[in-house]
Amino acid sequence: MNLLKSILLSVLLFLGVFYAEAQIDKEKLSLDISKAEEANQMKLKEYVWKRRSDVFIANELKLTIITEFGYTPEGKLDTKIIDTKTSIEKKPGLRGKAQASAVEDKSDYIEKSLALATDYAFMTKGEMLDFFNKATVTEKDGQIEAVSDNVHVDGDRLMIRIDPETYLFTYKEFSTLLGKDKVEGKLNYEKFSNGTNHLSTTTLNMPTQNMIVEEKNQDYTIRIK
Repeated sequence: MNLLKSILLSVLLFLGVFYAEAQIDKEKLSLDISKAEEANQMKLKEYVWKRRSDVFIANELKLTIITEFGYTPEGKLDTKIIDTKTSIEKKPGLRGKAQASAVEDKSDYIEKSLALATDYAFMTKGEMLDFFNKATVTEKDGQIEAVSDNVHVDGDRLMIRIDPETYLFTYKEFSTLLGKDKVEGKLNYEKFSNGTNHLSTTTLNMPTQNMIVEEKNQDYTIRIK
């Protein structure tokens, strides 16, 4: 009898999930989210801001990179590194040069990782349609949650959460590859008092490099026209 109840419960749960999925027009949802994101990006284009990226290697802060962000007149996101600081004490002579080269290599690797995160943070309308076409969409804690594999590269995974009232992002989580290295990311979104949504913090975990990057977007300023 208990086995029969267990089987019936499993069937009911499956049918419930299937029914919930069937009720969601994923194409419409994708278009609604893209429309909301496009309108939000128009507001965000009025701003310039900075990103502080703190790099921890073996749990010790080793490097801080300050990057400036803004949109070009053509509407493309423009980035520029304006400052780099390291806590690594510079050694003299050839050892110092080798050390400086290693820091530069790390900086390049980190920038590639952050660029990778940007690919998941800013997705085109076509990418959103592809994502939702493959995604499993559910409701969780009052928000829309969508999960899909093979979004940008084979083997990656992206989970996003959306405010059902505004269709704006509240959180994203992804796992992907940089070369053969696994990269895991968590992206948190916040709103300004005027309702403009923006990416606030990002955490990247790169276990192969024993490295964690904690990133904060800050100093948002209305662009001087």
